[in-house]
Amino acid sequence: MKTFEALKINKPQLKALNDLGLITPTPIQIKSLPKILSGNDIVGLAQTGTGKTFAYLLPILKQLKFSDQIQPRVLILVPTRELVMQVVEAARSLTTYQNVRIEGVYGGVNINPQRQIISEGLDILVATPGRLFDLAVSGVLRLSSIQKLVIDEVDEMLFIGFRPQLINILDILPLKRQNILFSATLTEDVEKVIKDFFKNPKKIEIVPVGTPLEKIIQKGYAIPNYNTKVNFLKTLLTGDDFEKVLIFVKNKRIADRLFEHLKEIFTDEINVIHSNKSQNFRFNAIDQIQDGTHRILIATDIVSRGMDIKSVTHVINFDTPTFPEQYIHRIGRTGRARKNGIAITLFTKKEEESILEIEILMQTEIPLIRLPKKIEISNILMPEEKDKDIDKEIVIKRSDVYKPGLSFHEKSKKNKKVNLGGSYKRELKKKYKKPKTRPPKIKGKK
Repeated sequence: MKTFEALKINKPQLKALNDLGLITPTPIQIKSLPKILSGNDIVGLAQTGTGKTFAYLLPILKQLKFSDQIQPRVLILVPTRELVMQVVEAARSLTTYQNVRIEGVYGGVNINPQRQIISEGLDILVATPGRLFDLAVSGVLRLSSIQKLVIDEVDEMLFIGFRPQLINILDILPLKRQNILFSATLTEDVEKVIKDFFKNPKKIEIVPVGTPLEKIIQKGYAIPNYNTKVNFLKTLLTGDDFEKVLIFVKNKRIADRLFEHLKEIFTDEINVIHSNKSQNFRFNAIDQIQDGTHRILIATDIVSRGMDIKSVTHVINFDTPTFPEQYIHRIGRTGRARKNGIAITLFTKKEEESILEIEILMQTEIPLIRLPKKIEISNILMPEEKDKDIDKEIVIKRSDVYKPGLSFHEKSKKNKKVNLGGSYKRELKKKYKKPKTRPPKIKGKK
């Protein structure tokens, strides 16, 4: 078994790793270190919770020499404010015995203190793309001295709308630099960024893209509607083994609504975060579930990437994610640091197609469990679950006076085609159908 010492880590970093109680590197760290040290552009593909942050920080810090220059030499881009703080904290923990200046900047707060921080001098800058671009445009931050660029969680960065800022930043960075990209999934947008801005990148892949972590037990429950989901969730959360739980929903409105439905029972155990919450509130919410003040946290996907919460026992997908890659990111919040975890997905009939797409991406099925009979099935639908008037068939009666003229003719055969729902859905259904093994996999009452 390899150790960090065998990887020829510098003594100051080895000492810092020992202080952190870390002796054995993870597979992504073992593979990344020599390739990043080579100076080549790197594309790393690995699931969340596999040690990606240290995988790029260790070789960067090994090569970073002392300098008193003002402008940063290493730029690390991440999608969320929470992830900025997480990376800054990780970098500082590795530089306890080194003189390295590390700071983070992100949007949603006053930009002036961040300008002051940059003007005082930095070695490593961690940033979200939006705020970084604002600082570069203002003139206080010059990117001409950047030697190494790290783009972490790039798939999420593109997913939440940072593509224009990211492209602008890549265009103004010096051409002579090392690019290091890490992602859990390899989407078309990610591949385009690699093709346009990377030079013959070396690929590091720990597990095939879309493969869930082996230590995560997955379960699925077919549930008719929102209120029945809430009834089932209340029963689940009273279980003794639900020690630290993340619940993912698809938007802020549902997050706040679900919080109101659950806080009556779990008053002092639950909190909620989404992009409308203030930065201090979000940091405090994460700290409170981290230290055990709360054991349940409701979150949207936009803020999920910055949540490095230790020992999460369960991830519950209250809503099925729109994009299958998001499922991989969500369940990756548990089963971290070689610990086991459980991922539970609640889905309605409308969400069945999303479940199928997730299974296609993972190339495996999510085992279905029958809903316990004691769970009350609600007949009350939320507004978004009701049929919209626009969906109802509109029948227009022609006047009896109307009669076809001499020029009237029947449609030709080729123009009588029926809309089958789009080629994508047809091909998906023809190729994969519904998993045939589903019915036998129902395991009875649980």
